[in-house]
Amino acid sequence: MAEREFEHYLARSGATAEGSRFGAYIAVTPRHKNGFPSYFAVCENRSFRQKDLAEAAAAAALAAVLELEEDGTPVFPEGYTGFADDAPAGES
Repeated sequence: MAEREFEHYLARSGATAEGSRFGAYIAVTPRHKNGFPSYFAVCENRSFRQKDLAEAAAAAALAAVLELEEDGTPVFPEGYTGFADDAPAGES
């Protein structure tokens, strides 16, 4: 799990079990007011066979976040897909 602090939010990356596979996510929680975390799926069209690979994908996505919108939605660079297109087959 990776973590980044923003002015009004704390963002954490992680992985969650989805049946026998894992999905990657970013959770954004308000820092200075009461509220619940918002969860954002990473690489929505891809699942991972190993939890550590899903966690690494989520951490890489969190590192790519440029900023958070006022409501906590992550802003990524233009054209960012979250996919490591040069990864060997079977890695994800």
